[in-house]
Amino acid sequence: MARTSYQTYLMFSEDGTDYEKLVDVKEIPDLGKAPDTVDITTLSDAQKRYLQDILDTGQLEFTSNYDLDDYKKLAAMAHKDYYFAVWFGATTTAGVDTPDGNAGKFEFKGQLAVYVKGASVSSAVEMGIAIAPSTEITLPKTGN
Repeated sequence: MARTSYQTYLMFSEDGTDYEKLVDVKEIPDLGKAPDTVDITTLSDAQKRYLQDILDTGQLEFTSNYDLDDYKKLAAMAHKDYYFAVWFGATTTAGVDTPDGNAGKFEFKGQLAVYVKGASVSSAVEMGIAIAPSTEITLPKTGN
């Protein structure tokens, strides 16, 4: 079943168990990519041959609306290790969405940096949240 990006959340935790929403995000990055390849072609091969190499996601860059309080919160978290997750899905009760990741939770550990993005006439001021993952991005085998 397909889904939209509605109810997608950037979460964080200090201990990897109790997560809370970091900030509302407008855009999330790819949570993976095709692995790089290693050329193993020999002079006897009629076609190039490859092995998949390790994955390099690079920094994960999220976009959020600029808010001074959120910016200060994120700046205070910069260059420290945290657990992060992208959760898809929430439970809605009395019109209030509570993130629960019922459609998937992708977790990783890393450090963040925050910056204000450029803007133009009649546009929202945004901030970028760059997270350098220090662990693999995983979909836990238990739970969502």
